[in-house]
Amino acid sequence: MVHLLMAIILVVSPVWPLGTNPLPGDPYVIADLDRLELAFIEDGEVRQVFPIAAGAEEELTPVGEFTLTVKASNPYYRKKDIPGGDEDNPLGTRWLGFDARETDGRVYGIHGTNNPDSIGKRATAGCIRMKNEDVEMLFKELPVGTRICVTKDRRDFQEIAAEKGAILD
Repeated sequence: MVHLLMAIILVVSPVWPLGTNPLPGDPYVIADLDRLELAFIEDGEVRQVFPIAAGAEEELTPVGEFTLTVKASNPYYRKKDIPGGDEDNPLGTRWLGFDARETDGRVYGIHGTNNPDSIGKRATAGCIRMKNEDVEMLFKELPVGTRICVTKDRRDFQEIAAEKGAILD
């Protein structure tokens, strides 16, 4: 009975990727490091575009297509031993970790900030930083397994998403 229950849970689990990913309509994220903007794509359209901060040095923020592997509310900042929710925590209120450079989603991510004036600038140690209210909205919408494209491509987000299969042409 336990084995049957586990099999059912695995089959109907909302965790992606199951097969080709993304499928048109699936949530998808594109972060453009040249424009310092992040697009949230869902149901075959660009739903919202947000300003971001990225690596202070260009090579700090990895470029490629990654998978969201970790979600955390009020994340703990290990580097300086700052608890989640603390006003001194540079990760802000949410963490969306992805598997860049063969990491497990605990090194690179999209996160909030305690320094909103840094948004729109090259200011991070490699992560993608957003205003807390923006990353909180994304946090609610993105399941673990969502694909995240980090690029330096100034083309229209719609065009990039279509090329990646997140939007039908």
